[in-house]
Amino acid sequence: MMYRGRFAPSPTGSLHFGSLVAALGSWLFARAAGGAWIVRMEDLDREREVAGAAADILATLAAFGLDSDEPVIQQSHRSDLYATALDRLAAASHAYRCWCSRSDLEPFGGIHPRACVAHETSRPPAWRVRVHGETIGFDDAIQGAQTQHLGREVGDFVVWRADAGCAYQLAVVVDDAAQGITDVVRGADLLDSTPRQILLQRLLGLSQPTYAHLPLALGEDRRKLSKHEAALPVEATDPLPALRAALRFLGQPVSDARHHAALLSHAVCEFDARRIPRVSIAPTPFAALRKETC
Repeated sequence: MMYRGRFAPSPTGSLHFGSLVAALGSWLFARAAGGAWIVRMEDLDREREVAGAAADILATLAAFGLDSDEPVIQQSHRSDLYATALDRLAAASHAYRCWCSRSDLEPFGGIHPRACVAHETSRPPAWRVRVHGETIGFDDAIQGAQTQHLGREVGDFVVWRADAGCAYQLAVVVDDAAQGITDVVRGADLLDSTPRQILLQRLLGLSQPTYAHLPLALGEDRRKLSKHEAALPVEATDPLPALRAALRFLGQPVSDARHHAALLSHAVCEFDARRIPRVSIAPTPFAALRKETC
């Protein structure tokens, strides 16, 4: 099967360095395999969406030479597909209505127990998937072997929100299957979401992609890079500094090319996933990378 990868940003602001790392990393995996690279706009969180951000992200990616090989789809236009998947889960008794709030679950450490602790009310319910006692394991192409006991670490999780919106875990599984995604390359902040997605794939009879989780770009405070810290170098009119910094961050060799197309071509030829650092190795703070490329 032909390699099919994807980059799925949320339109909550301009493309920042952390998102560039995820975009470039997934693009390199796809191009090195001779496969397709597809951009999908994950715009289900309408409250956090910034007007014009989706168009800005796509324009910035294009300026960096990272163009989607297929038309960009938007999750907000795919509610019918998600509702069909929910119906299948409910019909097989894998999903159930739940009125539990976050405060209801606080005594349980935020983990939903096997039975709801809230009673049915007039307010709309969420839908949760039963995890039973499943332990999900998978081999991550960067982070190695991963195991998660869903019952102890996650509990029954929401796949459809009480505000009648599809939750991320279900939407991403449905979309990856619909688009024929064979390999998911993304940031390590989503590493612990993968077992839930694998469970949903099994319950819905969908193929499981290969996973690779990239190290996160950190700010000077060693936390996940915020967008305002990265705004300066991710500049559409001058992509070379940020591209070089992203390649170094991913452990890849950087050529002295003076045009982004030549830089990317060299990066594909020299790409070696084994050079990418694991999460357990703290990435270089972004401030240091900025100094190297200014």
